[in-house]
Amino acid sequence: MLDLAFYKDKRVLVTGHTGFKGAWLTEILVKAGAKVTGYSLEAPTSPSLFELSGIKKDINSVIGDIRDYELLKKTFEEARPQIVFHLAAQPIVRTSYEEPRYTFETNVMGTVNVLECVRNTDSVKSFLNVTTDKVYLNRDDDIAFKEDMPLDGYDPYSNSKSCSELVTHSYLKSFFSAPEAAAVSTARAGNVIGGGDFARDRLVPDCVRAAMKKREIVIRNPRATRPFQHVLEPLWVYLEIAQKQYSDKKFAGWYNVGPDLSDSKSAGDLATMFCDVWGDGLKWVDQSDGGPHEAAFLRLDCAKLKKIFGWKSIWHIDRAIKETVEWSRVYAAKGDIRAEMDREIRAYEDDAESAYYKIH
Repeated sequence: MLDLAFYKDKRVLVTGHTGFKGAWLTEILVKAGAKVTGYSLEAPTSPSLFELSGIKKDINSVIGDIRDYELLKKTFEEARPQIVFHLAAQPIVRTSYEEPRYTFETNVMGTVNVLECVRNTDSVKSFLNVTTDKVYLNRDDDIAFKEDMPLDGYDPYSNSKSCSELVTHSYLKSFFSAPEAAAVSTARAGNVIGGGDFARDRLVPDCVRAAMKKREIVIRNPRATRPFQHVLEPLWVYLEIAQKQYSDKKFAGWYNVGPDLSDSKSAGDLATMFCDVWGDGLKWVDQSDGGPHEAAFLRLDCAKLKKIFGWKSIWHIDRAIKETVEWSRVYAAKGDIRAEMDREIRAYEDDAESAYYKIH
């Protein structure tokens, strides 16, 4: 079970802290009392969760490109982190078709740069590289992927994250095998939803934008099936992996981090659920735009995570949509964004603790 008290006064470096997941992770760490350094480009959207929440004032925020090794190295030297979460990436499939070179430079060489800094910073004891469920060779067979299956993403984004995994594996074998070396893991997470995601070409942000404008939601591929989960679900797992391997390297490894198979939904089904929760007569329409290839089916087998950590999903898809809608209504009303984030974090922590004690 994750113990957030572990992070009090720990020096933690988060790459990609200005992004959607990075901002949520940073807020959890700040609330836990960690000394956080963030390294990232400026927030990738406007508006952005990072700016709306005002987290910046409580951390050391370094604005830099993950491809800039010298600035990254300087940041590591000054921060002397004990724990590193690597989230910085070009994360959008469609953008990867438009900018494949940038995608590979960021997602592959960015990982190399971070690992080089970890390798040369003796204060680091725990490193987690966050990749994606899309790293696997996917033949659209409607199977649930396991960690030992081949890595070979199709599109430039997915493939670059497969490469990021392989880079991490190589560094582990080449430089981190000694007992005193940092513990190294990767986490292959499913599609996350939640308040504060303003990215383009993502289903739930498109739903929120349409709802706020009182327009129909346009769905380009309603039959595409994905393992959707609330953003706090994988973040809790990341924090627990980093915590456990900090003290015992036996917990290091490659982990799928996804919801229960029952929470794998088609885009059309998810849009219907969103419309039902939002109300106001919101509807969606099927409007395929003939865009680039994206896998039709994607499911994860998370048995390894459950066996090693005793993990279970806390907020299922119906709760995830409910919390996303509640956050969005606070945003629409120009309410206190950070207070809403903290409410959700407290609620998730309470529910996770209750679930743990029910099991044990």
